[in-house]
Amino acid sequence: MRRLAIKWDQVVIDADGRVTGHDAGATLVRRLVNLTHNPIVIGPATRRCDGFDQMPLEFVDTDSVVVINMDVLDSTKIWRVLREHGEHPAVMNFQWAPTTSYTDRVPQLIEALSFGLFPTFANSERTASAVREVVRRWTVQDVAEKAKVGWSNLGFRVEHVLPRRDTDLPVVLYPAIYLSERKRPKLFVDVVEKVHRKAPIRVAMRLHESHLVSELAMTLSGREWFWVGPLTATRLSYWEALAATTAFLATAEEESYGLEYVEAMAAGVIGILPDTTWARALVPEGYPFFWKTPAEAEALLARAVTETDACRAELDAIGGGDFTGWMASKHSDDDFEQAMLARLQEWFA
Repeated sequence: MRRLAIKWDQVVIDADGRVTGHDAGATLVRRLVNLTHNPIVIGPATRRCDGFDQMPLEFVDTDSVVVINMDVLDSTKIWRVLREHGEHPAVMNFQWAPTTSYTDRVPQLIEALSFGLFPTFANSERTASAVREVVRRWTVQDVAEKAKVGWSNLGFRVEHVLPRRDTDLPVVLYPAIYLSERKRPKLFVDVVEKVHRKAPIRVAMRLHESHLVSELAMTLSGREWFWVGPLTATRLSYWEALAATTAFLATAEEESYGLEYVEAMAAGVIGILPDTTWARALVPEGYPFFWKTPAEAEALLARAVTETDACRAELDAIGGGDFTGWMASKHSDDDFEQAMLARLQEWFA
């Protein structure tokens, strides 16, 4: 198979040659880098890094490299650059977030054509279905019928899960790093405030630095029972924090997969989830903690922090006796890596 190059414009590589950051994009770049031997990360300069080469797109050997593109709107541009330097450009879209809902017609069509022109690997079955729908809606039948789309759940590194630790107060996690409207943070705050009136809890919000300075974050940080701070410094500290978390309340309207929820539930955190298609795809049949109204979310979260052991027993009952084990087997990142490598071999052998 060809050598792999990963292209994501927001990647940051430090002076030691390591991909920095703990957001989803940076984490995925690190995972893609580990897929094969001697990969490339597209960047502004040429240098040897920790396990990969960084180089500008113009320096990539067109006929021996596959570019995995995490910025789908750029795929046609990438193809044109590669074509200037070789006969057989190979570009694969990696759709790792929800398909976009642009109000401008131009990016809508560019995205659809990108999906139609280049093989696309999606981070979940739901995202793959959305990709197919975008191509079908915005392109001609011949393009839609020939579109190549594969998928696998992203999953997580199972061995990262740590033993649970007791805390003086139940800890409720805001399961996102952004306070964007799609995540509905104000609904989260409304619900946890009502639960706090009934039972003592502590809320943890670990936010991307760009959202730490928002008005909402600054307001919440002034409350004694709210902890608002930066992302954990290392993956170890991230899993240590999950091991000491009691429950989370998910309020997002839409997710393409939901990796943070999956990791938390695999670590034993009780997930209070919206009754949506994307959330049901994460858990076993009969999952007992779905909410349809804010009042239901409040009641379920209150149970999770006051009857924690009983709630975990319910989860084990619908998870074959071991709910966290079910999550680990269903969402192992080994499946993702094997599926992506198989598709790369199929599409670019």
